[in-house]
Amino acid sequence: MNERAALNVDVQRKRILLLIGAVAAFLIVLAGRSVLSVLIQIEPYDYPLIWLVEHIGSIPLMLATGLLLFAFFYFGMRGRILNNTQRNSRAERELEQLEARGSGIRLFRTLRWRFLLIFISSIGITGCLLLIGHAFISYLIFKDPSNPGLKWIINNIGSPVLMTISGILLFFIVFYLTTSSMIGYLKQITTGLQEIAKGQLDHSIPVKTTDELGLLAHNINRMSRQLNLSIEEERNAERTKNDLITGVSHDLRTPLTSILGFLEAIEDDRYKDEVELRYYVNIAHEKSRGLKRLIDDLFEYTKYNNQDELDIRELDLIGFLRQLAEEFVPSLAKADMECRIDAPDGAILIAADGESLVRAFENIMANAINYGSQGKYLDIRLSVEDRQAVVAFANYGEPIPKQELPRLFERFYRVEQSRSKHTGGSGLGLAIVKSIVERHQGSISVQSSKKETVFEIRLPLHA
Repeated sequence: MNERAALNVDVQRKRILLLIGAVAAFLIVLAGRSVLSVLIQIEPYDYPLIWLVEHIGSIPLMLATGLLLFAFFYFGMRGRILNNTQRNSRAERELEQLEARGSGIRLFRTLRWRFLLIFISSIGITGCLLLIGHAFISYLIFKDPSNPGLKWIINNIGSPVLMTISGILLFFIVFYLTTSSMIGYLKQITTGLQEIAKGQLDHSIPVKTTDELGLLAHNINRMSRQLNLSIEEERNAERTKNDLITGVSHDLRTPLTSILGFLEAIEDDRYKDEVELRYYVNIAHEKSRGLKRLIDDLFEYTKYNNQDELDIRELDLIGFLRQLAEEFVPSLAKADMECRIDAPDGAILIAADGESLVRAFENIMANAINYGSQGKYLDIRLSVEDRQAVVAFANYGEPIPKQELPRLFERFYRVEQSRSKHTGGSGLGLAIVKSIVERHQGSISVQSSKKETVFEIRLPLHA
C-alpha cells in the first residue's frame, strides 16, 4: 500500500469515527433528555431535578454532555481501531515526508506547544472539576441546609480557601495524568537507547508522535539501521578479503606446484632425451604464463576495487566503441569473427573514466571472442533508455547454463564445462568488469539462450 492509499484509508476511518461519535452522542443526549422529562413529569416537585434545570439549564447541559460524549466515543473508538502499529507507521511516514521536503516540525506539533496545551487544558479541567464540585456542594446544601458537616466546611475553611487548595491539588493531579503518556514515551526512548547501546542494533523504537520526541525516535532508528548496515558491510568486506586470499592461494598454488614439479624433474635429469626436456620446459613455460595472467588479473581487480578517484570526463560512447572494435580486428580475424555495431545517429555522451572503461569493454569482448567464435559474429548494440546508455555485447556461441548465470560475476568463478577448459581463464575478468561498471554508477547483467548470449551494460548519461 503506497502513501496516498494509506492516507485515504486514514481519512475514511476518521470520517466514519466522526459520524459514529456524533450519532452516538446525539442519541444518548436525546435519551437523557427524555428520561429527565419523564422524571420531572413523575415528580414535578423533586428539588434536585428542578435545581438541575434552573441552575444548569437544559440547553447548556445538553451541549456540554453531547460534546463530552462525542469526545469519549471518538477518541475511545479511534484508539481501538487505529492500533499502535498503524499510528506508528503514520507518524513515521509524516516524519519521512518532512525530511524529504526539508521542512521542520509544524509549529502546533512541537513539544513547546504540547506542554502549553497540556497546561491550559489542565487549568480548564481543574476549573470544570471545581465548578462541578461547587455545584455538587450547593446541591447538597440545597437538599439538606441543616447538614453540620457542610456548615463546618463553609464556616471554618471558607469556600474561596477550599476551592483554592482543591484547585491547586487538582491541577497537579491533572497535569501529572495528562503528561504521563509523554513521560512514558520518553522513558521508552531511553530504554530503546540502552538496548541499542548494548549492541541490539536491530531494536526499533516506536515512532508515536510527530513532535521532537517522535523525530528523536525516528533519527535513533535511522542511526541504528545505518550503524547496523555499516557493521554488516564491514563484516562482508572482511569475509570478502578472506575469500579473496583463499581463492588466490588456491589458484596460485596449483600452477606453482606443476612448475616446481617439472623444474625438479629437469634439475634431477629425470627425462629421457632432449624432446622430453623441451616438453617439460614448454609445460612449465605455459604454466608460468598462466600464473602471470592470474597475477595481472588479480592486480587489476584490486586496482579497480579500491577507492581511488576516477578520472571522469565526457565521453562519446559510440565513437569510443568504434575505435575499440578496430583495435580488436586482429583478434577477431584470428578467431574468424566479425564485429558489427548497431548504433543510433549522433552521439551518446556519458561521464566516465576512459582507461578503466576500456578495460571493462576489452574483457567483455575478449570473453565473447573466446566463447562465441562458433557464431562468427560479435554484435555491439547501443541505445538510450531512461536516461541511461545501454551497451549490449552479443555472441552466438554455446549458451551458458541457466544455473550458472547468477554466479558469473563472482571472483574466481568459472563455468565448469567446456567453456572454462578451452581457455583456462583466471575467473577474475567478469568480476573486474562488474567492479568498473558499478564504480561508474552503472549495472551489468547477462542473458543466455540457444540463440545468443548477451552482456548488457547500463551507464548514466552525462548530465
